[in-house]
Amino acid sequence: MTSPHELKGRDLLCLRDYSVEQINFLLNLATQLKQRFYAGERVIDVLRGRSIALIFEKPSTRTRVSMEVAAYQLGALPIMLSASELQLGRGESVPDTARTLSRFVDGIAARVRRHEDLEVLAKYATVPVINALSDLSHPLQALADFMTIYEKKGRFKGLKLAFVGDGSDNMLHSLMVVAAKLGVDIYVASPSSLMPRKDILEAALADAQVSGSTIKFAESPEEVVDGADIVYTDVWVSMGQEDLAEQKRALLRPYQVNAKLMERASSRAIFMHCLPAHRGEEVTDDVIDGPWSVVWDEAENRLHTEKAVLAALIP
Repeated sequence: MTSPHELKGRDLLCLRDYSVEQINFLLNLATQLKQRFYAGERVIDVLRGRSIALIFEKPSTRTRVSMEVAAYQLGALPIMLSASELQLGRGESVPDTARTLSRFVDGIAARVRRHEDLEVLAKYATVPVINALSDLSHPLQALADFMTIYEKKGRFKGLKLAFVGDGSDNMLHSLMVVAAKLGVDIYVASPSSLMPRKDILEAALADAQVSGSTIKFAESPEEVVDGADIVYTDVWVSMGQEDLAEQKRALLRPYQVNAKLMERASSRAIFMHCLPAHRGEEVTDDVIDGPWSVVWDEAENRLHTEKAVLAALIP
């Protein structure tokens, strides 16, 4: 199971660094692996004898469990490492940690507080480094999201994705980058004080010119959601932003996704959330548990897209 697009040995830090062909390859591979899983092939030994270090500086449910299971189902050994278990917690440098782990394992997936630490890890590691979430982006989640969108809609071109919430969110960064590459229109409802990082927005706008997709920002959730095929939201207060919690909740209160807002979307619209959800804040129960919601299919697809990433990248 090798990639024709030369992904073997490559890092995955942000999907803006990947071509349309490479993203589509990973999505197609994930679909094939999911089909084989449901056909009864629970273990496919394409990574037999390999080991993968899983570094988590932040707590995790979906990423930790899905990555461990993904590695196991490919025949690899996952090694879970919390920050307190590494010598990083006692002052060892990130470069030294990268050099050391590279002598033991065949790949490193890391959930970090600062994207810059991930870049340093990748610079000094001699094995592929995979972003399992950083303050800049969440590429593994974005791949699962677009796999789910294709499963539900059968296409990318011409779809309208409405993101409602924090415009500086790492999840929006990843959604915007991939949507622009694949030709999905993305409309963002967010306070004007919460905008994406400039370099991410510029990269997405450049890709949108090539694909023909539209990227628009507005402060009105109603304006953005009107006629949308997909409505997406994320938590208002991410891990590490606890000191801004009350300020952000007050600012984002008008951006709750509720049934009244969803009724403005397309009659066949789907609702998506990367989870965990803070019910009653960014989304109401009647939406996340209602007929629009595909969040559990979306969560499951983390397993299949992560298997595709590991199979494609780990030598």
